Amino acid sequence: MMELASRQYMQAVVIREGRTFAIQDHPIPLIDDNDVLVRVVAVAQNPSDWKFIDSSQNVGTIVGCDWSGQVVQRGKNVEKPGLGEHVAGFAMGGTFVDSGAFAEYVKAPAELVWTVPQGVLSHEQAATMNGGVCTAAQCLYHPQRLGLVEPPDRADGSEWVLIYGGSSSVGQYAIQLAHLSGYKVVTTASPHNFELVKSLGADAVYDYNDPDVVATIKRATGDSVRYAIDTQSTKDTQQLCARAMGASGGKLILMFPPTFKAKKLRKDVEFIPTLVYTALGRPFVLGPQAQYAAQPKDRAQIASFLKKMADLVRDGLVVPNRIKFWEGGMQAIPEGLQYMRDGKVSGEKIVYRFCADSDVS
Repeated sequence: MMELASRQYMQAVVIREGRTFAIQDHPIPLIDDNDVLVRVVAVAQNPSDWKFIDSSQNVGTIVGCDWSGQVVQRGKNVEKPGLGEHVAGFAMGGTFVDSGAFAEYVKAPAELVWTVPQGVLSHEQAATMNGGVCTAAQCLYHPQRLGLVEPPDRADGSEWVLIYGGSSSVGQYAIQLAHLSGYKVVTTASPHNFELVKSLGADAVYDYNDPDVVATIKRATGDSVRYAIDTQSTKDTQQLCARAMGASGGKLILMFPPTFKAKKLRKDVEFIPTLVYTALGRPFVLGPQAQYAAQPKDRAQIASFLKKMADLVRDGLVVPNRIKFWEGGMQAIPEGLQYMRDGKVSGEKIVYRFCADSDVS
């Protein structure tokens, strides 16, 4: 802690002009009364990381969303977590100058981090269990999304949930949580990931490239799907999911706004876009047009869910994504981002380690 007291700057991955970024000195974030400051030990990479660099271009902001580390400072209103505890969480990288995961230190609201049970997960594993888990929880349990039964309660096992893109990070966590909640899960994936998604609790999995996949899903589920999550939400996947919904319609959660063609296909399906960053409780702008106000209800829902995370992890009810460890720490991030841009990641998370536990100060 003494080293931190004498420092004003840290190393961070920062967006620069011209769709570029650099590892450079950046001010260590100042925390508010309800925040914690965390020394980042490991981070996980997401598609949004390179997309923020290439698209949003918020110059001067810190890149990176998913992190794991140890608490080095607490705001005056924070009682838990304690100093030195292993915690994990997510930020909205590429948006704020004072918050982003790809840095030596990250600040976060104390109620939006979870304490990692001692001896259960490594920092690398814990780093994978944040934005993806919270997106899945927002999709499944928020009353304005699917509004399904949330653990420890369970549904009666008669309802199907369709999760398109089951091997994605969000898909893997959505499968686990839906299964834990007592729902039957039908999902799509590449054949080489079939065993992975089955091991996470999927009851049925089909190749999304199969031209008969919609008819196959309808047969397997008795044409009864009322709840669905499209983790990809492209023009084509939205239409596929809309067609796969059951005869009585239902709710389809999207990662991006619905397309006109998908909505036209099914008037009996409610298309609901969701964005996990609304749970962080800060207003933000996404692109030139989309402005988001602070959403206290979204934050409260995720804060409530995160209180359960330690037990879910300790009991082995939710397991982390498979890891592709990328050597080289922060300096290797440009290479890892390009690897993901090139579409080479499937069924796993790229993770980097920034420091050893003993180096935290």
